[in-house]
Amino acid sequence: MPLLPARVKYRKQHTRGHRLDHVATAGNTLAFGDFGIQVIESGAITARQLEAARLTAAHYLGRSGKMWTRVFPHTPVTKHPAETRMGSGKGEVNYWASFVDAGTVIFEFAGVTEEMARETMRRQAFKLALKARMIKRTGNVG
Repeated sequence: MPLLPARVKYRKQHTRGHRLDHVATAGNTLAFGDFGIQVIESGAITARQLEAARLTAAHYLGRSGKMWTRVFPHTPVTKHPAETRMGSGKGEVNYWASFVDAGTVIFEFAGVTEEMARETMRRQAFKLALKARMIKRTGNVG
């Protein structure tokens, strides 16, 4: 079941001008795990894409390791039905999305080998609409 907020103050939001050339200044480094998947272009990731990527990782890893999801689809995206006349207000909510900047870390993993993490993230990247790469923690932390 896709992610969506439990309750919101307003059902529909104004369409924000999402910059397609913006680079993330926060959420662009590993915070929890040893490996992560990082998007390298700005854009929207839908709740369905996030859920598909999460299920893919869970299926491949089984019970080994731990996974963190670093983004949440807070933004409702509305759409009018096909072949309707102009006007008549704003359309209904079609899906929920998370608008991310280039460099944002989407998922993190710990407790798995680098080969398992690489394969997991390769499979996850197919589910996302944005280009992504794997990053890993460097140096001795702790």
